Amino acid sequence: MIQIGKPAPAFTLPNQDGTHVSLRDLAGRWVVLYFYPKDDTPGCTVEACEFTAALPDFRGLCAEVYGCSADGASAHQKFIAKYKLGVGLLTDADKSVMKSYGAYGKKLMYGKEVEGVIRSTVLIAPDGMVAHHWPKVKAEGHAAEVKAVLASLQGGAAAAAPKAKAKKAAAKKAAPKKAAAKPAVAKKPATKNLKKVAKKAPRKAN
Repeated sequence: MIQIGKPAPAFTLPNQDGTHVSLRDLAGRWVVLYFYPKDDTPGCTVEACEFTAALPDFRGLCAEVYGCSADGASAHQKFIAKYKLGVGLLTDADKSVMKSYGAYGKKLMYGKEVEGVIRSTVLIAPDGMVAHHWPKVKAEGHAAEVKAVLASLQGGAAAAAPKAKAKKAAAKKAAPKKAAAKPAVAKKPATKNLKKVAKKAPRKAN
């Protein structure tokens, strides 16, 4: 059973090129592992295309994105080529990894209970712990949801700096402005006194 804060189940699975991808080898990076029912089906196509479009943002957040289904390498390659996908696609042929992640079991399909792949996603932290789990996923808009949670989890001190800066700027703006100093007014010369002095001064003899 997947639990947030607990170690993510280990896995080693082949990707679309036959190269094995191991959770152990991804240590030190965030990992988005999403499980989907089948290549080139409507919901799975929407999900894969949205994750592909958001890849630059995920890479900026130091995250690797992998889709996982029971489809083989050939189906994965066709799916990737058809929609120009950028995400890596893993093959879990015996569904053992899906089961360990709670992504395979009973589910409702068109009102009927069936057994199959459960569209779900797990966000794994750099230390290998489960950081977040979406046990049931709606394909459209899911990539943006995962990205938002990942960015939030990485916020911490980095997010605090701009907030503090904004708070300081707001306080500065709210502070009362000091009244501008009034320009000094030049005093008018005392002309009356000068006239009085002129009258008192003795006239010079011609």
